[in-house]
Amino acid sequence: MPATAQQPLADTPARTGSDDHPWLIQGGMGVGVSGWRLARAVALTGQLGVVSGTALDVVLARVLQTGDPGGHARRALDAFPLPELAQTVLDCYFREEGDLADGAPMRTTPRLRATGGSQAEVLTVLGNFVEVWLAKEGHDGPVGINYLEKIQLATAPAMFGAILAGADYVCVGAGVPGHIPALATRLARYEPVVSRIHVEGDEEPLDQLFDPQALLAGHLPGPLRRPRVLAIVSLPVLATYLARDAATRPDGFVIETSSAGGHSAPPRGPMTLDAAGEPVYGPRDHPDLAKMAALGLPFWLAGGQASPRALAAARAQGATGVQIGSAFALCEESGMARHLREEVLERARAGKLVVRNDPDASPTAFPFKVAELPGTVSEPEVAAARRRVCDLGFLRTPVRGPRGLVYRCAAEPVAAYVRKGGEAAAAEGKQCLCNGLLATIGLAQRRPGGRVEPPLVTIGKDLSFLPEVSPDASPYTAADVVAWLAGGLAAGAARPVAQSRPA
Repeated sequence: MPATAQQPLADTPARTGSDDHPWLIQGGMGVGVSGWRLARAVALTGQLGVVSGTALDVVLARVLQTGDPGGHARRALDAFPLPELAQTVLDCYFREEGDLADGAPMRTTPRLRATGGSQAEVLTVLGNFVEVWLAKEGHDGPVGINYLEKIQLATAPAMFGAILAGADYVCVGAGVPGHIPALATRLARYEPVVSRIHVEGDEEPLDQLFDPQALLAGHLPGPLRRPRVLAIVSLPVLATYLARDAATRPDGFVIETSSAGGHSAPPRGPMTLDAAGEPVYGPRDHPDLAKMAALGLPFWLAGGQASPRALAAARAQGATGVQIGSAFALCEESGMARHLREEVLERARAGKLVVRNDPDASPTAFPFKVAELPGTVSEPEVAAARRRVCDLGFLRTPVRGPRGLVYRCAAEPVAAYVRKGGEAAAAEGKQCLCNGLLATIGLAQRRPGGRVEPPLVTIGKDLSFLPEVSPDASPYTAADVVAWLAGGLAAGAARPVAQSRPA
């Protein structure tokens, strides 16, 4: 629900009904696979439901253009503390009948820029507010939101929108989220914040100002709660670095291994590929859980943890619990388009699903899991037929070149990428994750000539949970996943207490 004067002050971390953290985190899966429906369903069980915070400005704009079935987005916008801002978005994007009926293209949305202060910030705040508000509506279960540090231009306005809606947790990965704890504190106080935006080619970062009070024109709804911050890391070395300073220390960690869906950290050391062209991970890539426990902060294990046995083992090694993604990505409340979800389930149950950890697909420097499905960009002919275009730009990198400040993405048209100083070889094999992932949740852009953006499906490599969570191959719900995993609690009840954090 929106913040009120009765809520605790910003310096008080959001609680989940007690001082205990949940033993289960439903992983944030973008774009929109872990939407508000899924996060709400998990939160209703008392565990942490997490919405993906990626591209929520575009998600909101496109949901409104498709007629806002059920009126959910409009209901959330009615709760926004400054009605005039919400109305500007409705006037711009809402279509009573829905634009998809006649195949019209989706209206474009403004892009965030390092200089800040654009309409894109307003839409970003509103998109994040709507998603978290809907996930929290009508219950007091814990709800979090997941961000990628690599999408640095969106972090401040996105997080403010989530905090306005009462987010209990903020999870941040894909980078070094050392500034996130302080950012969460300042935003929950309505204080102006300055994000240091890395610009390739500049020795010094570019300062990006975001002022919550200015955005709300002084219409502050009352004290806000500071959400707990969880840093998503792959190894204890980064966790140790973040934990050693009070300014960068999060409230906990998610230790995510390479088997998780979506992006994963590259192997330590030189990149080596196996016969299938996938990165090879070795002993140096396995987290030392004793070192994690010694930090004295709660942590959860992620990647291949979807079983009661894995939960029990994690807790026995000092973990608070586990983070699960793929099992929820395939449940009934998932945002993945039903026909794609059914195709993944059918192939996985038949032992025919191939998931590649592709080192080249993502325009970032991170390997990315791609499920090989017909009609998606995993098929070479589908990828080749798609005209390269970068009209969303969430993975763009600010670059200082001869022509000044530009924004570059390795998945954009090659000629444009080279013109901005990129090398053509670096663009080879890159896929537009922004358009592909939006297509995966049924919000594909329509192109001239009747072309529709093809989907790109990501999922974890370990789907061995399916015969257990759904032995009769019938559809299952988020609550079914939670109930099944809870069987590991008794076995892990006697987990050791983590050592106290050094002063």
